[in-house]
Amino acid sequence: MKISILDDYQNAALSMADWSGLRARCEIEVWTDHQPDPDILAERLKDTDILCPMRERTAITRELMQRLPRLKMVASNSVANAAIDMQAASELGIAVSHTDYLLYGTTELTWGLILSAIRRLPQEMASFRAGGWQGHVGQDIFGRRLGIVGLGNFGKAVAKVGQAFGMEVVAWSANLDPAHAAEHGVEAVPKEELFATSDIVSVHMKLSPRSWGMIGATELGLMKPTAWIVNASRGPLIDEAALIAALRAERIAGAALDTFDREPLPADHPFRTLPNVVATPHVGFVTEDTYRLFYGQMAECIAAWLDGSPIRTVLPALAG
Repeated sequence: MKISILDDYQNAALSMADWSGLRARCEIEVWTDHQPDPDILAERLKDTDILCPMRERTAITRELMQRLPRLKMVASNSVANAAIDMQAASELGIAVSHTDYLLYGTTELTWGLILSAIRRLPQEMASFRAGGWQGHVGQDIFGRRLGIVGLGNFGKAVAKVGQAFGMEVVAWSANLDPAHAAEHGVEAVPKEELFATSDIVSVHMKLSPRSWGMIGATELGLMKPTAWIVNASRGPLIDEAALIAALRAERIAGAALDTFDREPLPADHPFRTLPNVVATPHVGFVTEDTYRLFYGQMAECIAAWLDGSPIRTVLPALAG
């Protein structure tokens, strides 16, 4: 059988897990680039029996699966992959496995973005390398208000760090229970209050038809001109056009972003050049611990499937 590993940008998959048992049974091919063209992708994968996508970088659609006559399994490395058409996979008899997920990589990256933004670290680093010295007066976060949009597992983890920094933490989501928020030392507030009073707004919602574009011109217009919005969750949660307009007009201090509507982000995209944007190329989960978990459990799932054993299911405690 042939295993195809997709979108391995760092060419890390084979070094992050023990594939030796599978190598004796399968041919393994690794693709380190992202291929958005469905025709080229179908041609690449026409002899693939087992497909290993990296998160949601490539959409595993009904159309793609129908064009892969040998495809029998998709080994996904996430607790729930929205890029896989699960209904189509079921109808086509294609098995889909999942892995666990680590919370702390994205949480740490979120705080890296926040601290880089408010202390103007990219500008100071660039100045330093160019021979300069201090050029900006940064902001403090102690005593400031952190607004969490979505107090799930990631939101709670980010809130905990904010509390350690001495921040006042508030949260909102459509179904947030104030008692649940209070259990974590967080005050539940109305949506309008969160956007109008927070110094930093950090978004931690799952992407769904209901949450798509949930933060638009109205919400951004409520924010203080000194406030930052942070998104290490999913790009489409924030209306991109509205955010670009707010940033260009300097209606908010800036945006710190790790996720985008389209990935990889086009080279000429405004987020790459706007001076009040601090951005990273969706690296929140790109850590050694997470990659070892992902690829290790993917290999385990494939071996189990080949042996006719049950494949790994989602751990509810890690979802969210």
